[in-house]
Amino acid sequence: MSRHPRSASVSRRLAWLGLAAVLAAPLAQAADGCRLPLGRGWPPATENHGSAVEQLLAAKAEPRLSLTLLPTRGTESGLMLIAAAADGADWTLRHARPDGRVQVWNGSRGGGALELRVDQDVDSEEAPIPAALAQRLVATWKRALEQAVPADRPAEYRDSEQLLFVVDGLRVSGARPDCGYGETLMEQATLLTEAANESAGKRERRWRALGESLDELERQLQAAPAS
Repeated sequence: MSRHPRSASVSRRLAWLGLAAVLAAPLAQAADGCRLPLGRGWPPATENHGSAVEQLLAAKAEPRLSLTLLPTRGTESGLMLIAAAADGADWTLRHARPDGRVQVWNGSRGGGALELRVDQDVDSEEAPIPAALAQRLVATWKRALEQAVPADRPAEYRDSEQLLFVVDGLRVSGARPDCGYGETLMEQATLLTEAANESAGKRERRWRALGESLDELERQLQAAPAS
C-alpha cells in the first residue's frame, strides 16, 4: 500500500534523499578508457530480491524507465517514470522507498533463511514531468545503455550494492557507473530524485538542467561508442 506523498514527515523525506546521495557521490575517473560495470539481464542470485522490490515500489504501475537501488544493508529505493494515459499529458516521476528493508535474514536456532517482506507500506514522492522531457529521457537512456553495454555481456554477481536499470524492456544491472555515459546517467538520476522531492517552484530548474545534460549525453553518443 502506498502512502499519499503529502503525508510523509520532513525527516522521512530527507531520508529519501539517500538514493540521491549515493548517485551524487564523488565519481572516480577511469585511467584507461571506460568499461561500465554493467551487464545485460539479472545478476546471478538477484532476481527474486530485485523483482520483489520493483513490484512493491511500482504498485501495479508499469514504468517506462526505472532505476532501483539494492544496497547490501539498509532499505532499498527506486526511481520511476510512468507514462500518462493521455497523449501529451505530463508523465509521473516517482521516488519510492519501502518502510523497511524488503530482503531480510530470518534466523532461528535451527538455521535461517532469506525472507522477502513485500506486505508493507511504501513511502513515495511523485511529481509531474513534461511528457516531451520524459520521452526524451527514456529514448536517450535506452540508446546509451545499448551502446555502452554489449548484448553479449551478461550481468555479473556482486557481493555489494547493485543498481537495476529497466528502460523500455531493456534490463541492465551492476555496480554504480563511474565514467563515460554511466557518469552522465547518474547525474541525471540525481536531478530526477531531487525533482521528485522538492516544490514545484524549484522543479523547473531541474528540468532545464536535465535538458542540458541530455544535450551533453547525446553529443557523447554521437562522438563514439563506449568500449
